[in-house]
Amino acid sequence: MYRVGLGTDSHPFDDNKPLYLGGVRIDFPKGLAGHSDGDVILHAITDAILGAIGEKDIGEIFSDKDDRWKGERSSTFLREALRKMEEKGYEVCNIDCVIIADEPKISPYKDRIKESIGNIMGIDSSLISLKGKRPEGIVVEGVMCQCVVLLRTCGNES
Repeated sequence: MYRVGLGTDSHPFDDNKPLYLGGVRIDFPKGLAGHSDGDVILHAITDAILGAIGEKDIGEIFSDKDDRWKGERSSTFLREALRKMEEKGYEVCNIDCVIIADEPKISPYKDRIKESIGNIMGIDSSLISLKGKRPEGIVVEGVMCQCVVLLRTCGNES
């Protein structure tokens, strides 16, 4: 059986935080605001997985009203979503992400980000697609990300 999940996340820039995208620290003068590290890519992937398996979303499981998650690395959230996914008997077929931002440019970091996501998830980076898109005249003072994930029941070779 196959399941599809869609995850979306966005955060405005924050001058007082480092920028993390896909678990990679990006050389940029601003980070992203958020209760955790604000990593929109890992948040969107987490939500996509949680949606595909019919779980509550990232904001419900890791509430920004809970001080335990303040400043937490987003890989923690993704690993918990993966644990729930595996518990339900699913594995990742592929992930497709679109990062929407005027800046920073994503292309110099794409391979590092894909490798980082693959390492966090324990999958080959060839299963991850990552595209950077400019908002083309729409003002975006931060970074947005949308991800789609396809899951299948473990052991399914079709």
